[in-house]
Amino acid sequence: MSEVSGLRGVLEALLFVSDEPLAATRAAKLLEMSEDDVTEGLMALAAEYASDERGFQLREVAGGWRLYTHPAFHPQVEQLVLSWDTRKLSQAALETLAVVAYHQPVTRQGVNAVRGVNSEAVMASLLDKGLVRESGRDRNQGNAVLYATTRTFLEKFGLKDLSELPPLEEFAPDPATESAIRDRLTAIEGPEFGDDGGELGVD
Repeated sequence: MSEVSGLRGVLEALLFVSDEPLAATRAAKLLEMSEDDVTEGLMALAAEYASDERGFQLREVAGGWRLYTHPAFHPQVEQLVLSWDTRKLSQAALETLAVVAYHQPVTRQGVNAVRGVNSEAVMASLLDKGLVRESGRDRNQGNAVLYATTRTFLEKFGLKDLSELPPLEEFAPDPATESAIRDRLTAIEGPEFGDDGGELGVD
């Protein structure tokens, strides 16, 4: 198992059967190897797939490693299969998920304040999909439930952690709109905008 070729093969086998990101620590325990050797092997696989321009990629996401189809072939893949849960996220769901992602932990009232509409049904749907979780209570707002994103959110959107969220200004059509979005976010009771407390985005 110490040879590079042998390690590559067994790692590929584990990656193909794993239904969640494969953590290097877990793989190392299964293979009775050091975590450093396994991590090096995973990184070598990722580099090999990239240099060979394969139809799939190996990426580090949500605390582990997972195989993904290459973005260049997404149109063809989408024609073959349905979305990951057979239902595409609605515009309302995407808006709600974005508010939670960028301002977590946040109450449902806080999400409503940003969106300007009631988000109860949408939040329930995101909870059901496993993209959002309850992360505590806000004593300053009547013990209201606080929401945060999950490890599944990171996995589905291909993010290693919350620091890889794209800057908010990429979504604002102009500086005035960006400023308005930030003002509405920071007006919500809770941590400052962008503060993930170091433990958000995981189950």
